[in-house]
Amino acid sequence: MIELVTQNMAPIMFASLVVFLLLGYPVAFSLAANGLLFGLVGIELGLFRPDFLNALPERVFGVMSNETLLAVPFFTFMGLILERSGMAEDLLDTIGQLFGRIRGGLGYAVIFVGALLAATTGVVAASVISMGLISLPIMMRYGYDRRVASGVIAASGTLAQIIPPSLVLIIMADQLGRSVGDMYEGAFLPGLMLAGLYALYIFIVSTLFPKSAPGLPEEAIGFREDNGRRGMTSLAILTLASAAFGWAAISGALARLVLPVAPGFAAAIAPPTMSGADFIVLTMFFGVVFAFAVALVNQATARLFGLRFLSKIAEQVTFVMVPPLFLIFLVLGTIFIGVATPTEGGAMGAVGALVLALLKRRLTFDLTKQAVRATAKLSAFAVFILIGARVFSLTFYGVNGHVWVEHLLTSLPGGEVGFLIFVNLLVFVLAFFLDYFELAFIIIPLLAPVADKLGIDLVWFGVILAVNMQTSFMHPPFGFALFFLRSVAPKHPYHDRLTGQLTAPITTAQIYWGAVPFVIIQLVAVALVILFPQLVMHYKGSAPAVDPKTIEIQIAPPETPPALDLR
Repeated sequence: MIELVTQNMAPIMFASLVVFLLLGYPVAFSLAANGLLFGLVGIELGLFRPDFLNALPERVFGVMSNETLLAVPFFTFMGLILERSGMAEDLLDTIGQLFGRIRGGLGYAVIFVGALLAATTGVVAASVISMGLISLPIMMRYGYDRRVASGVIAASGTLAQIIPPSLVLIIMADQLGRSVGDMYEGAFLPGLMLAGLYALYIFIVSTLFPKSAPGLPEEAIGFREDNGRRGMTSLAILTLASAAFGWAAISGALARLVLPVAPGFAAAIAPPTMSGADFIVLTMFFGVVFAFAVALVNQATARLFGLRFLSKIAEQVTFVMVPPLFLIFLVLGTIFIGVATPTEGGAMGAVGALVLALLKRRLTFDLTKQAVRATAKLSAFAVFILIGARVFSLTFYGVNGHVWVEHLLTSLPGGEVGFLIFVNLLVFVLAFFLDYFELAFIIIPLLAPVADKLGIDLVWFGVILAVNMQTSFMHPPFGFALFFLRSVAPKHPYHDRLTGQLTAPITTAQIYWGAVPFVIIQLVAVALVILFPQLVMHYKGSAPAVDPKTIEIQIAPPETPPALDLR
């Protein structure tokens, strides 16, 4: 019996952890308790010496001194401040008006704003709760199917975990031993693709079932011109002009245009050749600067001369979009072009969020205190899980658990493809019971060495798992995004604030059924990232490739010392 336990210590240890978690014990304490318990058992069985556990203090100190993890409180604080500054409310109101007449327009608005909030806050709870409080009553008022409305709000909120600056990507990069900047660049396009798949689903639903996602009625549309028109042509022209200016600035065309006049300025606005996420973010930045300048000029000429060349909707969209887009560049742009590390980018984002809240006159002592308290709780939660994971992994490695996992996974049929299929199925099933922090700290350290041995790019592997781990927020019945939405969705009949009509509540079953199509969409996104690796691998294009075979090391011959004169 003792010999059987000795030979199978690793699988017994892993099974015991699963039992602890299913019994409902906190994850951090379950990990640490298993590590210490089986550490003592391993010493008794002679698997390792007692002084093996002397490595524990060094591992804990390694967690506390990890500078990469400093980005977690910075981005959390930034997201909480933005969520309370009213930016989400302004965005949803304006973008909802922009898409309003289109069938499914409010659904498109929620997805668009969800992607913007994801790129600025990085916090799922803030996004889901904000959009649930603001959009859900409006969607119910105008006849949206409750399953469609609740599903699109919950799913759009989870974009905060795949679109940078995502907290899970920081943890993933740390566990995989890869750069957070590379992980951010690799995840940027898959995040946008996932938002596009959500929009495609709303298009299909609104086409096949028009009553499930109707457009807003005529009387609900605001921002009209004096002649009654909406002014969408003006907005379209401004958008195209801004995109063209951004492209010209990044491609170098603008630099060549101004070169004879201002050579110094031309050099400053023509960054080196780039691809992928770098190009998108920097093009967006220059386009936003152009649109903001045009809107300011339009506002000035309207006040001084009564002359407007932009419509009201174009001006409103510009002023509402500038703060989040500028913040995206402040955080992601500086990281992508190498000006700031992710930790420094998070610090700048936190300061930028405070400035935006101050400009909106919503920055108060109570708001700041609440944000700091919530940030401290979440950061402590993450650090305690990581410390527990370090204790568990020390003992697990001591009993050769990593060798057991490696042999188990490398013996799967199908090689790399078989490994990816098995791992994604495993993560999908575990996501029913564990959230993304727990998955990242427990599962990733076991899988990463095997993936590396099979020759799989770890950034690509991390992004695949990050997309998959999004399902942990949407799984009925334990999805956290569903819990967040349930907390703000009406549980009892109520009178609508605008129409005064008695409105039926949203049931928990409707929220769960609304989540199912989006879980399927997330799995489709996982398959697409596996089938088209270039969605992630473009991150390598931001640095010049070097062929090791072309590297020549030249060593100068040693100088002959001067002859000594012994006379």
